[in-house]
Order: sequence, then structure tokens, then C-alpha cells
Amino acid sequence: MNLKAELMTGADMHRALKRIAHQILEHNSGAENLVLLGIRRRGVPLAHILAENIKIIENFKVPVGELDITFYRDDLSPVKSTASDPTVNLDPSTRLPFDITDKDVILVDDVIYTGRTVRAALDACATYGRAKTIQLACLIDRGHRELPIRADYIGKNVPTSKSERISVEVMPIDNCEGVKIFEI
Repeated sequence: MNLKAELMTGADMHRALKRIAHQILEHNSGAENLVLLGIRRRGVPLAHILAENIKIIENFKVPVGELDITFYRDDLSPVKSTASDPTVNLDPSTRLPFDITDKDVILVDDVIYTGRTVRAALDACATYGRAKTIQLACLIDRGHRELPIRADYIGKNVPTSKSERISVEVMPIDNCEGVKIFEI
């Protein structure tokens, strides 16, 4: 892969996440009923940054959970159940230390592309309860949807070709922050 451009610096990312936090609060009339679910991997640190921004703005700590959508993806082989194991096996790497029933759930991801990750996240959420609403916050929207899914809150729209790849770098995982675009 060849680096084509740096789309956002770490400072740009933080400004976009502050703006998204304000938009979330405005749309939901505050933070009292909100929960944030970061889609693993890079959606989790972004959800924590949004929670910090909301705490600064509203002086309210919004719960943050981690959603692993691996078992819900439609591009992996389905797990076959047997008559001796009729129960749903929840993913142990999902961390939801709270109930999402009747909450305004904000799914957080780094990049929205085809929409298939979000579809899997919606299926995963249904496993854990019936939310009042489910909204989507993404740092980057690169287009090319295959499903009728859109983000409610977007940090930056980046029209791309299918031969390009967006890389969001976050401190806890990559030891740096920024958004880059690569030619594949």
C-alpha cells in the first residue's frame, strides 16, 4: 500500500469528535439516557473520547461499552448450532456492563464503508436488549454503501475509490493518532 494523503491529524480528529459530541447532545436533548457502544476495535477508543467530551460539556458520565460483531458478520461462515446446544453463545469480548433496554444507544465506529459492519452491530445490539433508539457516529464516511445504512453523526466525508483504504490510527492501539488514505 502506498500512502496517498494524511486526511486528519490527531488534533483534527479531536475537533471532529468534540463536534460530534455536541451534535449527539443536541439531538438527544442531553446525556441522561445515552449509552455509547464502541464497535471493536477502533470504535472503542473513539467512544471513550466521545464520553470524555460529553462529560466536559454536560458534567454527566455516559456509560461506554465494547461491541464485538465478529459472530454477526455476514461474510464469515455461520456458526452451526446443534440440538444439544440450542442457546445463543454471546461473544465474551463484548463488554456491556449495563442494560441497553430503553436507552438511546450510540454505536461508534471509525469508518463507515459498505454498511455491513453496522448491520452486524445492529444484530448484536438486538441480542443484548431492545434499545429506545440506535444511532450511529462514525469518524469517516467513505461512501460505497451496499446496504441502506447511513451515519447520524460524521466527522468527515471522504469520497474514495474502491482501490483506496482509509486507516484511522488511535493512541491505545496504534500509539499515534490521525487518518490516512492509502492506494492499494
